[in-house]
Amino acid sequence: MYVYEKIMASERRNFIKTMSAVASGALTIPGMAQLTLAAEIQAASNRVKKLPINEAVTDETFWKQVRLAYSVSPAVINLNNGGVSPQPILVQDMLDKYNRMSNEAPSYYMWRVLDMGREPLRERLAQLAGCQADEIAINRNATEALDTVIFGIDLKEGDEVIVTKQDYPNMKQAWLQRELRDKIKLVWLDLECPKEDDSYFIKTFADAVTPKTRVVHITHLINWNGQILPCRAIADAVKAINKNIFCLADIAHSFAHIDFKIPDLGADAAGTSLHKWLCAPFGTGMMYIKREHISSIWPLFPNDKPQSSDIRKFESQGTRSFPTEQATGYAINFHDTMGTALKQARLHYLKNYWSQQVKDLKGITIHTPYASAYSGAIGTFSIEHMKATELEGKLMSAYKIHTVAIEYEKFNHVRVTPNVYTSIDDLNKLIKAITEIAASK
Repeated sequence: MYVYEKIMASERRNFIKTMSAVASGALTIPGMAQLTLAAEIQAASNRVKKLPINEAVTDETFWKQVRLAYSVSPAVINLNNGGVSPQPILVQDMLDKYNRMSNEAPSYYMWRVLDMGREPLRERLAQLAGCQADEIAINRNATEALDTVIFGIDLKEGDEVIVTKQDYPNMKQAWLQRELRDKIKLVWLDLECPKEDDSYFIKTFADAVTPKTRVVHITHLINWNGQILPCRAIADAVKAINKNIFCLADIAHSFAHIDFKIPDLGADAAGTSLHKWLCAPFGTGMMYIKREHISSIWPLFPNDKPQSSDIRKFESQGTRSFPTEQATGYAINFHDTMGTALKQARLHYLKNYWSQQVKDLKGITIHTPYASAYSGAIGTFSIEHMKATELEGKLMSAYKIHTVAIEYEKFNHVRVTPNVYTSIDDLNKLIKAITEIAASK
């Protein structure tokens, strides 16, 4: 304890000189156990990155080390990482440290010290997203990011917006409010999925375009069943019909999960939650707006220059959680130890591992594609003559496996979402549970 107090005292004496470094985490000293574990994971990562990717994804020695970085509950198997993911222990520790620091003198340490770390964080996020830093706004979640665009884009009565019944409810409700308030027209698509066919999705969206189409809303990865849509191909197709169409991408479930850069999507704007697949602190998010469109989007929380071309106009949120923002940098560090490509390959492997072993059981239906171009970690299944809520309840009560029941639109199934800390033993228990439940039916 004495060593930790000396470190903290030294930091306090040097805040003015090193505020940017503190905000980006350079002076934060985690426990020796965490430092040792971080070094071991980095060394193991360097080793597996030299392997062919099909060998790296099945190197259970490495993935067991990754698991040690999380405070995994021994009492429940968490297979609902699609809702929100846990943070690595190091991220939790840094969040606690920054929170305690802020409480020593809130207005000083939050506004004059930690806030200095926002620009370095913006740079890190932009690097991960593959875009320019002045196209990234830091906020609290995908809903805030996407709603900013939905309510901020100029639309008039009769303008058409293409949406799907499979979009996330918060986004659908935002568009419905605009329809009610501004008399725009929503053109609803009802997608068939699972489907491994780019041409179907491209044609479905393109056929809905009319001369009045102003916006196309594309959910890159559908949270209900894990279906990945060919976002770039859809965007290119609708813009080929009308180059002035604005494409908005919901990347809440694909960012830091699927290996892509935001400009690859062909979208004019996008929004994501960082507390999902980046495993950042709860209540962290990010918005991307292509530079040429920033000035034309009105901020949800206005500042003194709402028509500015500065992306920071979208960050007038009042008092916010500086500790969560700055701890996000450590989530990026952890993510970078494996990289998105390896992470996606492992998550896709885990989803296929369990789903392929139960797909031929009597009464079982898998509702998620198998191909890596169309799916990642999320997998869904149903058992004939069994409601999703009943199945979810059985998995939890009898096997202590936490999943989520999806009863929405045409979906009636259980969603299973592992993460990088999920072990093969966990999935073997899931397979056993599904097998026994199916047999009992």
